[in-house]
Amino acid sequence: MSVIEEKAQEFSQAAELIVKVKEEVQSFIVGQEEVIDQVLWSMFACGHVLLEGLPGLGKTMLIKTISECLDLKFSRIQFTPDIMPSDITGTMLLQPDDKGKQSFIFHEGPLFANMVLADEINRATPKTQSALLEAMGEKTVTIMGETKIMAKPFFVLATQNPIDMEGTYPLPEAQTDRFICKVDVNYPTKAELKEIVKRTTGASERSLEKVASVDDVVFLQKLAKEILISEDLIEYAVDLISSTHPGASDAPEIVKQYVQYGSGPRGLQSLISMAKSRALCLGRYHVSVGDLKQTVKAVLRHRLLLNFEAEANGMTTDMIIDRLIEEVGALNK
Repeated sequence: MSVIEEKAQEFSQAAELIVKVKEEVQSFIVGQEEVIDQVLWSMFACGHVLLEGLPGLGKTMLIKTISECLDLKFSRIQFTPDIMPSDITGTMLLQPDDKGKQSFIFHEGPLFANMVLADEINRATPKTQSALLEAMGEKTVTIMGETKIMAKPFFVLATQNPIDMEGTYPLPEAQTDRFICKVDVNYPTKAELKEIVKRTTGASERSLEKVASVDDVVFLQKLAKEILISEDLIEYAVDLISSTHPGASDAPEIVKQYVQYGSGPRGLQSLISMAKSRALCLGRYHVSVGDLKQTVKAVLRHRLLLNFEAEANGMTTDMIIDRLIEEVGALNK
């Protein structure tokens, strides 16, 4: 078998595995197909996810379900104003040995897992929120000068409530930028509500099947990086990101009017990685313009800082991104 044939077989097997994972998740989670897709794209792109939605929409259940299907070590951290950095990272404790001699032993915190659910992350103080920065960015934690390496793979999936803002600490831009995307969890339809009731209030219980393993996830992450992308598409992605800056000469009028700060280089990296991951999940070996357009909203919605005029006129980041997709048409000329 040639190298090309081996690669083709790998991509084919990967696409089949991803379909099985998605089907198993959807057998337990009602609706939210777009949310499931975006979370899986993010994971295979080695990224962290910020989920925002009203209470009771199943954000926690979705994350736990995905971790079970992928057989990942799961950990849940309920953020509150009194939680300390050591409560999530772990700490050094004095522990005696058999001879009575005491030494410092590191006790891991809940952050040392494959998939970490940071529930209501905006309820933690900035000091505790910042404890996640090193883990999310460098995949390490430093305790008393000693660096600990996180598990592989490592994902932080954080949730926040968009309406109950009392007693919360908004995430700083430096931290939100660490998330590869922000996923909006929408309210279910009437048909989905009916199905939710049937599944959750009946006597029957369904157990999830582990359809993949930790090694499979690492393999899919590696394969996603091998997805090809043309120079034209890279230039198109660069145009999309640069057009988010109001000071740019080619920025659309809507950006100059309503955007205070645009996306940085990490936004471009996230967009390319997400597009590659989406292509992999759809069984393709290369990125299409559709991959970029379908992922740009999730990638940029938390990276654009709007001004007061935008807030006064009811403008949202999603509205501005939709206009960017229409106006930045380098590939359509």
